[in-house]
Amino acid sequence: MTENHDETAGMTEAELARHSEKMAKKKQAREKIMATKTDEKGLIVVHTGKGKGKSTAGFGMIFRHIAHKMPCAVVQFIKGAMVTGERELIETHFSDICQFYTLGEGFTWETQDRARDVTMAEKAWEKAKELIRDERNSMVLLDEINIALRYDYLDVNAVIDFLKTEKPYMTHVVLTGRNAKEELIEIADLATEMELLKHPFRSGIKAQQGVEF
Repeated sequence: MTENHDETAGMTEAELARHSEKMAKKKQAREKIMATKTDEKGLIVVHTGKGKGKSTAGFGMIFRHIAHKMPCAVVQFIKGAMVTGERELIETHFSDICQFYTLGEGFTWETQDRARDVTMAEKAWEKAKELIRDERNSMVLLDEINIALRYDYLDVNAVIDFLKTEKPYMTHVVLTGRNAKEELIEIADLATEMELLKHPFRSGIKAQQGVEF
């Protein structure tokens, strides 16, 4: 038998009346707040932190754009050497609405060639700027760019200056990866830090298809 989680179960009529009054006041207050939120703008969104879910959150927003048939684009700064489910799905079924560029060659400890990493990061950033400047793209996801910035493969000040001065007003830009620079978080409209509580890797479980990639 399914347990009843209804918080009103077992309440007396008087308690139900008080509950309804409380919810009505909460609804009224919420609607009053929402009525003041009328502006729209392209957001700078940062997903960072040691916890999992940064790229996943970014791709969730990309798939929302795809579902609404809103043109968008993805540039992968680090994971380009890895075949992922989201890349396969977008390139196979949604390439007409979402451009996808895998310009990284793997994590820096895999390439072990800083000069090459810098070159590839700069190439990815040039493509990113091109896509962001194109006002047909409603959103551009810069996957793992924070890692490229962390290792100074790119100049964070140049990235920030571009976002502040050249990003079209209604274009959303999402930047993912650990260790986001404080300067980047400062200019973000939305910044989320994924907190690590538990991770299967620590229990000897490897990255698995459909979960990590």
